[in-house]
Amino acid sequence: MSKNVLTVNISETLEEVAKKMREKNIGCVIVIDKIATLGIVTERDFVTKIVAERKAPHAKIFEVMSSPLITIKSDETIWEAAEIMKEKSIHKLPVLEDEEIVGIITTTDIVKISSLGSDSQMRKICDQILMRMKDN
Repeated sequence: MSKNVLTVNISETLEEVAKKMREKNIGCVIVIDKIATLGIVTERDFVTKIVAERKAPHAKIFEVMSSPLITIKSDETIWEAAEIMKEKSIHKLPVLEDEEIVGIITTTDIVKISSLGSDSQMRKICDQILMRMKDN
């Protein structure tokens, strides 16, 4: 997961948020209101909900956020995260620890994990698993 999480206040404008996302080189922001987490806005939202609908740059970010926020706890597995993302058709999943957002897992993160190791290494691991299963 990426620990580079940007939160923005519900009262910020689309233009302000876009500039912050560009400065931080990130693909989404978490929208908050004082202490409550309210939603998420992604790059895709900028295309589908802002540009395509011709929202004014001074419109408030809460007008386009996705809510309620879908999250996963930090002690869950990557496979559980992938399942949630598949079921909900989302590409960014905030990670919670003690009800606080500590990171975001993305589809890119899952692809990186899936591509670790060479084919021959994966074959060796699968062969070892199969041999253990035969022994039992």
